[in-house]
Amino acid sequence: MAGTDSSRPNAGANTPLSGGAPAIVLVQPQLGENIGMAARAMLNCGLADLRLVKPRDGWPNEDAVAASADAELVIENTRVYQTTCDAIADLELVFATTARPRDMTKRVVTPSQATGELRQFISGGGKAGVLFGRESKGLVNDDVSLADAVLSVPLNPSFSSLNLAQAVYTVAYEWMRFADETPDSEISYPKETRPGSKLELTHLFEHLERELDDSGFLRIPEKRPTMVRNLRNMFGRAGLTEQEIRTLRGVITALVGKRKKPKNSDADR
Repeated sequence: MAGTDSSRPNAGANTPLSGGAPAIVLVQPQLGENIGMAARAMLNCGLADLRLVKPRDGWPNEDAVAASADAELVIENTRVYQTTCDAIADLELVFATTARPRDMTKRVVTPSQATGELRQFISGGGKAGVLFGRESKGLVNDDVSLADAVLSVPLNPSFSSLNLAQAVYTVAYEWMRFADETPDSEISYPKETRPGSKLELTHLFEHLERELDDSGFLRIPEKRPTMVRNLRNMFGRAGLTEQEIRTLRGVITALVGKRKKPKNSDADR
């Protein structure tokens, strides 16, 4: 989905390298394109602290820049380390992402559970991060052993492999969603209109019913109340704007005017 708007505030602008959000640590990433797409996913969700451990193709990487889709805030502040220990040295809470069972005793959490813990920990002044492994094999056990818990995404058990950018986006989206106050459903109105008022809607109903009475559509008295309720419910569900109500009344007036217009008589010719 295209949706970049540089005129709007950047959700990650206040947390580039600070303790306001978790660090994303990519351990031995192989392709620059995947790093760039991971950076893009991060900035989509307001994250900007990207750390790389021994990227195979080196850093800076032109392929990463091209794939990041202008996520410069992340790319330009990316830091490179030689070991995972170095990359997480300043962190106090770390989750390791993996889809494979490990021969070690580790608490396993979902992205939503991990996000709740990260939010609470970071809001208390702590520093935290999430580890992601290389594209081909993921994290090795030595890396997983450094984490406080394993983060596992609930997926199809027989096909649970995600590419690197997908995995980063899954975790980053949960981070963004946890504090998001956007309603589950909303209507975006153009600046020149607004939701129609109940009074305006009532006038539309009365206008329509008056003309339907005149046309004979509501001619059966015992059926009229049900037909009127059905019409009102139908238009009520539509969530009409003030402009749409005026348009519909104009349509009714035009149709009625055409119906009532007298035909030319022979005397007029």
